[in-house]
Amino acid sequence: MAIFIGEQTRLVVQGITGRDGSFHTRQMIEYGTRIVAGVTPGKGGLTFDGTVPVYNTVAEAVVEQEANASVIYVPARFAGDAILEAADAGIELIVCITEGIPVAEMMRVMPFVQERGARLIGPNCPGLIVPGVCKVGILPGQIVLPGRIGIVSRSGTLTYEIIFQLTSAGIGQSTSIGIGGDPIIGTDFVDCLRAFEADGETDAVVIIGEIGGTDEQTAASLVKEEMNKPVVGFIAGQTAPPGRRMGHAGAIISGSEGTAAEKVRAFQENGISVAERPVEIVDALRAAL
Repeated sequence: MAIFIGEQTRLVVQGITGRDGSFHTRQMIEYGTRIVAGVTPGKGGLTFDGTVPVYNTVAEAVVEQEANASVIYVPARFAGDAILEAADAGIELIVCITEGIPVAEMMRVMPFVQERGARLIGPNCPGLIVPGVCKVGILPGQIVLPGRIGIVSRSGTLTYEIIFQLTSAGIGQSTSIGIGGDPIIGTDFVDCLRAFEADGETDAVVIIGEIGGTDEQTAASLVKEEMNKPVVGFIAGQTAPPGRRMGHAGAIISGSEGTAAEKVRAFQENGISVAERPVEIVDALRAAL
């Protein structure tokens, strides 16, 4: 069992013939992900690498191949419409890897996605992976290990780092998910924590936050009020000066609530053990279990 993806996932790749889309499609296929279709407007009727049919629209992929999930590798100026197209076609899970989508565009997109009942992960995220089963996005499959620890993170590269630390210590993962660091995203910490709490094959969760916003504080309250499984955490950006964006569009301190110190305090006050460095996550997790 895993959260959001698994053996039941039938994936369509939007932007499959582009540079990034084609590269990561091959990586996902090699990992074992069931990719049933690709979409590139104007290239319908072709096949990708001789095996994956390419369609002009997501709706065609849903009808012809029963696709139920989508991953988006299209340029930022087209990505908002790609999300809308997937939701309109009835796709249940939409993973948007694309970065640089304007906030105003996401404000237009999100109400429609919610109205259609789709789950959006991202944008500006690395996607998610169930070790040994399925990956959707750009997470490196060679560093994961099947196990019972869930990982949720705003930072893509820190997701990789934490996975590597756990795998190196022989601690496997159930699902690892990068939710993205933009100001407006679909699936957030709370959604993932609730899913991990309900997952019978996840024993504990690692949450990786960063400066900016109050999502970590909200997640911390959820942990105290609703979760029985242990949660350990790490907050990135502890040396970031106020008013300066650090990497992600959402990682900007604007007031006391967005600081690393405030987030660490919220974690600790709500029962989340906080590591000072990523390498310390392993010991914090072992102590919590």
